[in-house]
Amino acid sequence: MKRLKSHAQLTLAVAVAAGLPLVIQSGSLATEVLIYALAVLGCNLLLGFTGLLSFGQGIFFGLGSYTAGLLLTRWPLPMPLALLAAVAMGALAATAVGWFAIRQRGTYFVMLTLAFSQMFYFLAYSLPDLTGGDNGLLDVPRPPLSLAGLAELPLASPWQFYAFVAVCFVAVFWLLLRVTESVFGRTLLAIRDNEARAMAVGYNVRRFKLAAFALSGAVTALAGAFLALMTGIAPLSSIEYHTSEMILVMTVIGGTGNLFASLLGAAFYVLFSDWLSTLWPRWLMLLGLLLIAVSLFMQKGLWGLGERIWLAARGARAPTAKEERA
Repeated sequence: MKRLKSHAQLTLAVAVAAGLPLVIQSGSLATEVLIYALAVLGCNLLLGFTGLLSFGQGIFFGLGSYTAGLLLTRWPLPMPLALLAAVAMGALAATAVGWFAIRQRGTYFVMLTLAFSQMFYFLAYSLPDLTGGDNGLLDVPRPPLSLAGLAELPLASPWQFYAFVAVCFVAVFWLLLRVTESVFGRTLLAIRDNEARAMAVGYNVRRFKLAAFALSGAVTALAGAFLALMTGIAPLSSIEYHTSEMILVMTVIGGTGNLFASLLGAAFYVLFSDWLSTLWPRWLMLLGLLLIAVSLFMQKGLWGLGERIWLAARGARAPTAKEERA
């Protein structure tokens, strides 16, 4: 079975973004789904399309929160400029981390990203005058969106802010679809499937990996900036390695190598966690059981499960790994 067409993925993403307000009463919860979906998109670009298991996504998520929070609390910058600065900071940090990390492979690559994650966490903790330390940056404002100085779009209510985030999410989703369907994206898939062969035919593998890191960091930082705007705080927890783990878990639950699966994973994790937390204080134990089930029986995540159900309903067989790569 061929990969879902890009226009079909975009249509599904737009449908979900437009449909969330119809099924979720809380505007903040619906916004949180799209925010983490953005972060998972960045992670999926590394894991699903490049084959890089990074525990450093929390670095870029946290830096996005801090950058937007600092610019909006200490300087009267327009919000779009603060968001662009957060994106640029995420790309720069990802380039720096990636420059060191991609020099190693496998376990050593994972350990390097984890070490950088811990380093950035303690750096943020040790600079309370800049980051707020353990308390985080408080009172992050959410100014109205100025439209070329002609009009202002208020973002004070949760649903107004959701509409803004939804538009940005769809735009980023479309951009990443174009990237993954381009020659650059196909080359990333070649590196993921057989790095030695990609090097043999003349591709500069390190350069492609570094570009993927920078793009992933930019998207993840944008998600972090949105979270700071939504909650009014850039907390220290946004940059710790637990955030990296959470983003990775969402990526695996949804399924790797498919952008719409990123939205599935984020939506399932955020909504399922919110529901379980109202039932049992130790809901993380149930989430752990779910991850065990995904690892044992759903290696392709929710997207793969949906594919199998669809094929079974049509009476077709599931494709082999060789057929999918072809």
